[in-house]
Amino acid sequence: MTARDTDRDIADVLVRYATAVDTRDWALFRTCFTAECQADYGEIGSWPGVDEFAGFMQQIHDQCGRSLHRITNIVVTGHGDLAAARSYVDAVVMFPDYQAGTRAIGYYDDQLVFTPDGWKIAQRRYTMIHLAQIEATLGGLSTR
Repeated sequence: MTARDTDRDIADVLVRYATAVDTRDWALFRTCFTAECQADYGEIGSWPGVDEFAGFMQQIHDQCGRSLHRITNIVVTGHGDLAAARSYVDAVVMFPDYQAGTRAIGYYDDQLVFTPDGWKIAQRRYTMIHLAQIEATLGGLSTR
């Protein structure tokens, strides 16, 4: 496997995570992480294990309207069976009425391991850079 293959495969895991959250496909979500993963979202919380992490994400997102998690600027370092990745996330999560919501911008620092099922995230740290409310206006949506 070349470094380019590894980079592409890891980028696929990160995009699969975003797709899983946005489609509320919690089985797909679990394929992105090791069973013993550690997820640290700072003030939002931290979870020891994919089941706890998936349970939290499901509980939060099932209360919301549609969402869009965009993953960009993916940089992968290290290869072999261990790798690190930093990626930017720009997430829009609408409330159930689709008139208002939240926009969160930040980055993920991930530690990944190569398993028989491919690359999986073993550790994730989310750092929030910006959080804004999306408010309904007569002419459309605005952010603050």
